[in-house]
Amino acid sequence: MAYTVGMYLAERLAQIGLKHHFAVAGDYNLVLLDQLLLNKDMEQIYCCNELNCGFSAEGYARAHGAAAAVVTFSVGAISAMNAIGGAYAENLPVILISGSPNSNDYGSGHILHHTLGTTDYGYQLEMARHVTCAAESITDAASAPAKIDHVIRTALRERKPAYLEIACNVSSAECPRPGPVSSLLAEPATDPVSLKAALEASLSALNKAERVVMLVGSKIRAADAQAQAVELADRLGCAVTIMSAAKGFFPEDHPGFRGLYWGEVSSPGAQELVENADVVLCLAPVFNDYSTVGWNAWPKGDKVLLAEPNRVTVGGQSFEGFALRDFLKGLTDRAPSKPATAQGTHAPKLEIKPAARDARLTNDEMARQINAMLTPNTTLAAETGDSWFNAMRMNLPGGARVEVEMQWGHIGWSVPSTFGNAMGSKDRQHIMMVGDGSFQLTAQEVAQMVRYELPVIIFLVNNKGYVIEIAIHDGPYNYIKNWDYAGLMEVFNAGEGHGIGLHAKTAGELEDAIKKAQANKRGPTIIECSLERTDCTETLIKWGKRVAAANSRKPQAV
Repeated sequence: MAYTVGMYLAERLAQIGLKHHFAVAGDYNLVLLDQLLLNKDMEQIYCCNELNCGFSAEGYARAHGAAAAVVTFSVGAISAMNAIGGAYAENLPVILISGSPNSNDYGSGHILHHTLGTTDYGYQLEMARHVTCAAESITDAASAPAKIDHVIRTALRERKPAYLEIACNVSSAECPRPGPVSSLLAEPATDPVSLKAALEASLSALNKAERVVMLVGSKIRAADAQAQAVELADRLGCAVTIMSAAKGFFPEDHPGFRGLYWGEVSSPGAQELVENADVVLCLAPVFNDYSTVGWNAWPKGDKVLLAEPNRVTVGGQSFEGFALRDFLKGLTDRAPSKPATAQGTHAPKLEIKPAARDARLTNDEMARQINAMLTPNTTLAAETGDSWFNAMRMNLPGGARVEVEMQWGHIGWSVPSTFGNAMGSKDRQHIMMVGDGSFQLTAQEVAQMVRYELPVIIFLVNNKGYVIEIAIHDGPYNYIKNWDYAGLMEVFNAGEGHGIGLHAKTAGELEDAIKKAQANKRGPTIIECSLERTDCTETLIKWGKRVAAANSRKPQAV
């Protein structure tokens, strides 16, 4: 049997550890999908549309380290690029693969369907280059191996998405088999001189300081440096705080953990720890308008030791040429003990008095009951909105994970991303918190949870509007048409699935619904939680006012 371009791609994807790839069929990718199906080390997983396909792959990459999404040309790939932009912002290596026109049509002057109606088909590749770290077009079999390897290697190295388009008549063309995958996984070389200088400068700053605080940022996972961050915290013995998008990226049962630093919406005591420190050791942070609460909580100045994935800045000097985990390992070997900030302080604890069973369901009671469900084996996805703030105040047992999308912030992200995450980690308990407005954007992918019998538990907050937008800037555009969200499950089941839809209007109804959801091992459960529109976390209101003020700044005079 001849070896083909599509088979080469499939083997490479399997070699980097993918057990699944996500797909939406279209006439430009049908032969490619056939070729991918020949590889029995991967399963082809189908999505309802290309946007959801991209987000499902993004969720899979969160769980599995990398992912692939296969779509058709133009009408498919351009839709998926929204999710690929999210993967870029969130540092996730998703390979977007698009079928493309027949190689004989390039340069022929033909106008093809699924295009802009012009004779130039290069616009999709050009668009992809802006949201990926590598993009290639394959119109001949001879160049396919090198281009496929380049795209995959770069995505894995940069922890960013990459793009590949394959002409529909080339995916079944013959090409060589791939060799060992080691060349794609090789680490870049380290500059020992620069690393040594960075360590000396950092140790000098730490030795002079009494009050040291670690601040863990969201790029720590993409830098593959979470274990090294824990080891450094053990060595320093100082207080450790996290940024909002890094919730779950540092173990909250660690003795040094002191909660969330998020300006005036920080965990109790965390703001004072960070802002009064002599040295703030910032590990892989992202300082944007959301994480700084409208630019009001941004550690700066000489007291900041900024350790980014590929660069360290300390004492007014910048160093690069080494990986963050190598820097943290070197620092751990020689760092002084700095326990002052951990002494006399403690980790935050969510303390909410249980409501009476017949009491109307509140946001606090919902958060309390969800927090009680969390185990070391839980992955909790929190949609853009008040779900962020509920997740931030929960206490995570060691091993529990939280997934948010704070940089891209696409509402509706959580439904397909959780689907992909659950496909990539079936051994974990998956819980999702989503608002009604966000859910309406991507609700279809619950049908795929039914199809693949994934026991995801979805807490859907029905407060009839975009509450986070109301907090930032209110208007009639923030109010939506209500749905019977729990009732949708019968639509998705269509008489053959095992999804469950439940309503919870009281504390007791939520408690009973959770028990039914936990017993359902053959499909998803939607628990529609009816809350008052004004019932949200206080932190959302405080944060929303700050972000609104930042957004409404008047133009500066030129």
